[in-house]
Amino acid sequence: MSEKKINVVIIDDEHEILSMLESFLNRKKIYKVKTFNNPLSALERLPKETDLILLDVVMPQINGIDLLPKLKKRYPDVKIIIMTASSTLDTVLNAQRYGANNYVMKPFESMDTIVDKIKVIL
Repeated sequence: MSEKKINVVIIDDEHEILSMLESFLNRKKIYKVKTFNNPLSALERLPKETDLILLDVVMPQINGIDLLPKLKKRYPDVKIIIMTASSTLDTVLNAQRYGANNYVMKPFESMDTIVDKIKVIL
C-alpha cells in the first residue's frame, strides 16, 4: 500500500528555480509537484487537491504578496510558503497578514531547508 503523496504547487517566474525545486522534491518520492511560471495562470488552474504552494514574491505579472490573498480566498485550506530574495520586515509581515504559513530566503541555503519548512507546516 502506498502512502498519500503531498501535492505541491510551485509558482515562480524563474525557470531554473522551478526546475530545481521540482527535480529535488520529486526525488523525495513523497511529493507530487506541479509548476507554474505565470502566477495568474496558477490562480486559475490550481489543482483542487493542492496541499502546499511555494510562492515567489517578485514576479512580473503580479507579485506574490498581492496574489497571496487571492489564493487563500479561493483555496482557504492550502498552506503557503513564500520564497523571497528580499526579506524585509514589511514583506514578511504582509505575507503573514495575508495567510502565508512560512517563508524561505532565496538563494536557498540548502534544498533541505525547503523540506524542513514543509514538514513544519504540514
